Amino acid sequence: MTPRPLRLASWNVEWFNALFDDNGRPLEDGAPAQRHGISRGDQLAAIAIVMTAMQADGIMIIEAPDSNSKRNSVRALERFARRYDLPTSRAVTGFKSETEQEISFLYNPDRLTVRHDPRGDPRFDGTFHYDLNDDGQPEPIRPSKPPLELAVGFRGHALRLIGVHVKSKAPHGARNAVEAKRIAIENRRKQLAECLWLRVRVEEHLAAGDDLVVLGDFNDGPGLDEFERLFGHSGVEVVMGVGCPPERQLFDRHADMALKSRLQPTSARFWNPEESRYFEALLDFIMLSPALMQRQPRWRIWHPLNDPKCWDVPELRDALLAASDHFPVTVDIAL
Repeated sequence: MTPRPLRLASWNVEWFNALFDDNGRPLEDGAPAQRHGISRGDQLAAIAIVMTAMQADGIMIIEAPDSNSKRNSVRALERFARRYDLPTSRAVTGFKSETEQEISFLYNPDRLTVRHDPRGDPRFDGTFHYDLNDDGQPEPIRPSKPPLELAVGFRGHALRLIGVHVKSKAPHGARNAVEAKRIAIENRRKQLAECLWLRVRVEEHLAAGDDLVVLGDFNDGPGLDEFERLFGHSGVEVVMGVGCPPERQLFDRHADMALKSRLQPTSARFWNPEESRYFEALLDFIMLSPALMQRQPRWRIWHPLNDPKCWDVPELRDALLAASDHFPVTVDIAL
């Protein structure tokens, strides 16, 4: 019998933090969730239905419950897993975010060994210097959501995982369109600098011959907006190493499709009140190092409107739409 492959997932769960009290207890009630038109109890149940259906060995949760002086992301996630009897019953998190959006990893301890293992100089809780405005003076860069670096073991295989949530802030405080444009460009430069910092870490792991997985929400992607033309590449392409020799590149099936075709997949669905309709984007990725590409990886976006296997199961379809504005991305790797 062929052993079941390793399945890793990345999922941005919108407003997950708002579904727990300060003790990490799930708020299973009829009070409104932060998601429009959905109760907290219904959103919690929907998240559990999706996680049960995915059968992932490990889930990189973007916008996980907060960690601060009162709240603890690991405690909340493990209580959630016990409440819904999920095999992914253990959690680990890393450096605290400056926002209510942690990056945490929920995993099956019967399948994986996992520990937080930050690397590099500087580490992601430190400061990276990069010349943002081309004035010859590097500015200090600190990520508001430090990437989560994990050492993971699976059937004797050692993997490195880096969970990512890169975000370009909106042009708050702009007094006119010109100022808004300037602030937006500055914010996107900072986002690109964070991706360059991440690329430095990727290069270190590839040079060491590590099996590497970079996964999360980049709020960016090939052909996503006008700033890509301004800067030459998207942040996703920078992290993947597009243009580098094959042995120094990461690969993501959906990013590759977006680079090569107008018919690109999407992983997130947002309501636009000005247009009174939804719009979609490819924001979530799972990137693999070259050696892992030899292991027959298979990617999937659990998009209920685009994936027939999701659409054909009404309970799962409805849960995916209720749980978050992002849909999970998974990859199966035959290790």
